[in-house]
Amino acid sequence: MNTAIQDRLLILMREGRSRIESTDWFRVALGLVYLAGLMTKEAIDFKKVDRDYNRFIYHTLGKGHSIASVLQYMSGEKVMPVVESARFMEAFRRHCPEVPPDTIPFLLELNLGVAKNISGIEAAGPLADWIAARKARMGEAGGQGQAQGI
Repeated sequence: MNTAIQDRLLILMREGRSRIESTDWFRVALGLVYLAGLMTKEAIDFKKVDRDYNRFIYHTLGKGHSIASVLQYMSGEKVMPVVESARFMEAFRRHCPEVPPDTIPFLLELNLGVAKNISGIEAAGPLADWIAARKARMGEAGGQGQAQGI
């Protein structure tokens, strides 16, 4: 993660209207950037990548936060109000153009799949249902998820 992305994530975070909203927006945007960065054919040095993310998260949110906690947050239903927020989506489009908004359901599904593999628990519940509904809606619209606000 380069400093330009870090700066844009901090700007996006400042658009939140409260400390809680800002923190939630930061977690989701950062998690989406992280997950999108995994979509490469190149070998990934996870120790280095996670160390860089963890350092940035620590400096931004403080002790007790890490990329693991961000991804854990994103595997629960608390992520849904963020990605359903028109304000967040507008800010995310402006500040994180490297992550197409129509990939959000896929990235969240990827995160759930990893959580399932680690825990052995089936990925089911409100977030899994939300992802399935968004993917179906995007399929019906011919991949025009951006126009529908995901």
